[in-house]
Amino acid sequence: MLRWSSLEQVPPGWGPSVVCIGVFDGVHRGHRTIIDRAVTLAGERQMQSVVVTFDPHPAKVVGRPVPLMLGSLAARARLLTDAGVDGMLVLPFTREVSEWTPEEFVQRLLVDRLHTAHVVVGQNFRFGHRQSGDVDLLTKLGDEHGFTVESAPLLTGDSAPYSSTWIRERIAAGEVADAAVALGRAYTVDGPVVRGNGRGRPMGYPTANVEVREEMAVPADGVYAGWLVRADGTRLPAAISVGTNPTFDGTERRVEAYALDVDLDLYGEHVAVEFTTWLRGMVRFDSVDELVSQMRQDVDDVRRIVR
Repeated sequence: MLRWSSLEQVPPGWGPSVVCIGVFDGVHRGHRTIIDRAVTLAGERQMQSVVVTFDPHPAKVVGRPVPLMLGSLAARARLLTDAGVDGMLVLPFTREVSEWTPEEFVQRLLVDRLHTAHVVVGQNFRFGHRQSGDVDLLTKLGDEHGFTVESAPLLTGDSAPYSSTWIRERIAAGEVADAAVALGRAYTVDGPVVRGNGRGRPMGYPTANVEVREEMAVPADGVYAGWLVRADGTRLPAAISVGTNPTFDGTERRVEAYALDVDLDLYGEHVAVEFTTWLRGMVRFDSVDELVSQMRQDVDDVRRIVR
């Protein structure tokens, strides 16, 4: 997949294109209905499929609360590559871009650069200054500029439409299994392994202290079953702790993963942590012996779950 970080980087001869537009944070199953449709149409029409996304999050530029993110740009790119997308345009969302009228947005992005033949968006898609454009206006502008538009309905789960907001709520509540259903995969955070307090090794459970970017959504404090994924792709079953280590009066919230039955030197390595199942809440124990006993039970639970 080709990746561009500005309009100017798009080759002059690019297109014709089937385009889908959105932040696509998390690239969840609802997003995939839009993206997969664009990829399918591009293949049928022998065109190029392009996903247009934004960085930073538009909310940051227009002064709205910025949501915690469900994945990095690099993760978004990997998922779009897996989906078969031909090109990813990461449009720098500046104050100037936020003030484009809907007409300017269409002309500068879809017509002048991507030579768009067809656009696929969600039914609640908004664009242009103060989100003044909607699907009806995009369709009208498409008629004027020679491209067609279709909107995809929201993909709905048992209780609500799948959305990044809904997934964030599930993650914040520790309901990682529900989040995985909407995402289509386990929720994952990543980062370098950094040195912690070194308490795990003497207790027989050396953990990888993963430094997660502060803008990322992290599951609720507690203990989880999941996987530690190394830089080379090796997947290791893991007991994962999120919290401040209250037994030791900790104050810094951390993500720590114990890879079952192995003792690895992971310092400095960039790893991913996949959350599959919530086991229990974070508890302050009266003694280290009580903590170790519970950790032993947690590891047994993880081993049973991942088996």
